[in-house]
Amino acid sequence: MKLSEQPASIKVLGIKVHMVEIPEILSRMQNWIENDRETCHHVVNSGMHGVMAAHKNPQLKEVFQSVDLFAIDGILMILLARIRGFKILKKNTGPDILLEFAKVASEKGYTNYFYGDDEAVLQRLEERLKREFPNLKVCGHRSPPFRRLTPEEDAADLEAINKAAPDVLWVGLGMPKQEQWIFEHRSQLKSAIAMGSGAAFKFISGDVSRGPSTMRNLGLEWLWRLINEPKRIWKRVFIDAPQFVGLVVLEIVGLRKFDR
Repeated sequence: MKLSEQPASIKVLGIKVHMVEIPEILSRMQNWIENDRETCHHVVNSGMHGVMAAHKNPQLKEVFQSVDLFAIDGILMILLARIRGFKILKKNTGPDILLEFAKVASEKGYTNYFYGDDEAVLQRLEERLKREFPNLKVCGHRSPPFRRLTPEEDAADLEAINKAAPDVLWVGLGMPKQEQWIFEHRSQLKSAIAMGSGAAFKFISGDVSRGPSTMRNLGLEWLWRLINEPKRIWKRVFIDAPQFVGLVVLEIVGLRKFDR
C-alpha cells in the first residue's frame, strides 16, 4: 500500500481523527518499525467514548492532539466518517488491530510487549496468540498494580519495557489511563510504537466475550456489550452517545466550534 505522508482526517469536536482502516494502520506501523525508530509513535484506537472523554478533559484532549495516529472505532464514528465522504468499513476497525498485527509480526519477526490488565489475562492472551501464530515473538509482559504507582514502581516498569526494547508496546490500562501513560512516557520509551489496546486484551484472552461477527459488522457490538457488561457500558450508551450526536450536529452545521 502506498502511504501518503499524512493520512486523511476529519475534525470531531476539535480532535483530528484519521480516516484509516486496519490495512493502512498496519502499513504505517511496519514503516515506523523498519524506517523510523528515532521516536516512539503513539497510536490511539478509539471512538465516541474517547472523543467525549477528551471533550470533557482538556488534558486528554492535549494527549490526543499529540498522537501520530488516531484510528477510529465504534459505529457512531463510522457513520460520521461516511457522512463526511469516507467509505470506512466497520469490520476494518476496532480491537482486531492487535490480532491482525500479530499475523504480520509473526511473519516479519516483529517483537511485542504487553503492559496492563492482570497477570491471568496476560497469560491467556499470550497463550491464544501463540496458538494462532506460533512464530510470534513476545518479548515480555507486565501487570502493574491497580492503583497509582510509586515513582520507584513506575521506573521499574519503564526499565523492564526498555530492556526488552519491543517493536510494539501494547498498553491495556483502559482509556484514558493508557493514553495518558503513553503520553507521559513516550519520550523515554525504546519501542517504535506504543498503542492503547483498550479492551483488546480481555477480548482476545477470552476474559470478555465479543458479539457474533455479523453483529459486530452491523455496528451492534455496543448492544451485545450493554447486555453482557451493563455496569461498564450503560453510561456510554445512554448519556455519552446522545451528547456526542448533539455536539457533532452543532459542529457540522457551524453553530459550535471546538478547536479552541
